[in-house]
Amino acid sequence: GETRDGRLALILLLDQMSRNLHRGTADMFATDPKALALATKAIATGDDDDCAASVKRWYYMPFMHSEALVDQDRCVELCGQAGLEDTLPFAITHRDIIKRFDRFPHRNALLGRSTTAEEQAFLDAGGFSG
Repeated sequence: GETRDGRLALILLLDQMSRNLHRGTADMFATDPKALALATKAIATGDDDDCAASVKRWYYMPFMHSEALVDQDRCVELCGQAGLEDTLPFAITHRDIIKRFDRFPHRNALLGRSTTAEEQAFLDAGGFSG
């Protein structure tokens, strides 16, 4: 991660590969903190400034995958500033789930967390698993 391209490649590996390699297990979230830290650094150094929209969104995905409201708010802000009209609705949906539950209820079973009655009602109604 010493160069802009290197940081983006590492963000993609940490954020996306673990989700696909370990789908259906708690390990799919194991590298999220590293991806988020690297994305934060990349954005702070302006790595996303001159990118095409199709590239920018990958810098922002680790924020969307975070269960911290501050990260969710940052994702909505970044997607809005970048004009990512196709990604922004997903960012808002993710943020609203975190605002409501302080976590993603669809992760509870994989992470060994108990599910509240309100969360179960949300999941039973279709929830969101993105």
